[in-house]
Amino acid sequence: MRWLKAAPLLVATTVAATTLTTAPNALATTAGPPSVRSFWLHLNSTPTSDEMLRTEAERRSYIVLNAWEENLIPTLKDANPAVQVFVYKDLSSTRSEACHDGVDDRHLPAGIGYCAADRNHPEWFLKDADGKRFEYSGYSGHWQMDVGNTAYQKAWADNVVSSSKASGFDGVFMDNALFPCDAYHEGVCPAKYRTDEAFQDAYKSMLANTRGAFTSAGLKTVANLSNARLHDGAWDAYTEHLDGGFDEWWLTFDDTNLLSEYPMGWSRQVAEIAANEARGKLTWVQPHFTPDADQPFRYALASYLMATGDKAAIAELAHTDRYDNASPWHPEYDWKLGTPSGAYRSVGTNVFRRDFACGTVVVNANRTGSAAVTVRLGGSYADAEGSSVTSVSLPGTSGAILRKSC
Repeated sequence: MRWLKAAPLLVATTVAATTLTTAPNALATTAGPPSVRSFWLHLNSTPTSDEMLRTEAERRSYIVLNAWEENLIPTLKDANPAVQVFVYKDLSSTRSEACHDGVDDRHLPAGIGYCAADRNHPEWFLKDADGKRFEYSGYSGHWQMDVGNTAYQKAWADNVVSSSKASGFDGVFMDNALFPCDAYHEGVCPAKYRTDEAFQDAYKSMLANTRGAFTSAGLKTVANLSNARLHDGAWDAYTEHLDGGFDEWWLTFDDTNLLSEYPMGWSRQVAEIAANEARGKLTWVQPHFTPDADQPFRYALASYLMATGDKAAIAELAHTDRYDNASPWHPEYDWKLGTPSGAYRSVGTNVFRRDFACGTVVVNANRTGSAAVTVRLGGSYADAEGSSVTSVSLPGTSGAILRKSC
């Protein structure tokens, strides 16, 4: 994956506060599935066990593996036939590390082998103004390819479809669907695509021209669209030709760097989920925080619940690039909030609420460190500890997920 870090934003300095009473709140069991779906990106080829695979298959909706981990699919499917297993494929580069003695590996992390391209199609490599190939800055052996070249597009899709179907994958996770033309080298764009607009047009062409191959093969497609919020219309323009999008840096960028509301902030990332749900598309969102960081967890989960329907999934990442064991499973993931009453609504300046048949979620998306806002709930709800609450007092960049008897 490309591991682009989000731009520095605001620093969280407070912990979410809740106005509580001590009265117990017995919750009725709610019919239907839990309100939260989750995913697992197992991309670092770390060891697994049958127990681990079965556990994650039973509780995750989507799992992404490397091409050489096809042998894990039968165990996952045996544990849960409904789990959708995707294969990782880089959309933008070929990898010289996957070529040995002039022969490309049988299982590739990309759609095109480096040795084959180097030998037969040198024109597929993007170059700078001096005619030098682009190697991904910080990731040696990743060579940027010309996604706007129709011959490259066809070869990439043909290879990926053939190998994915033969291995039994349900879909393809397309990494590195990029937006800025200098994504591989900050401040330097390929000679062929000197503007972001031209660069994005190349990607839209790639996704549009390969769409038919994947739909005909019955393969789902989800692409990494990290930082789409910084480019007007980019999320919808790319997902138009996909089954879904993945936001690698969603809302919380570490334990203290939380995205508040502003024109390219909170609402734009929540809108990614809402737009995809309206079109029946998948959305995978990945906030970043460590396991014991309560404020970013509740801020991210409550914000996810503001827009999710039956397609979106969430899973945090504690350490950048560390895609090994699955993210922690939180008790709130098993809560059954029931049917949402509608879209989220404003209940104050940059404060939002969405009601469900058996619960409610509230988010204060004002800047971190801003004064707490009290929201009266109009009834009694239970917090994570089971205490009864009739209001919540939330400082900036915090959230609450609450249940009620129904």
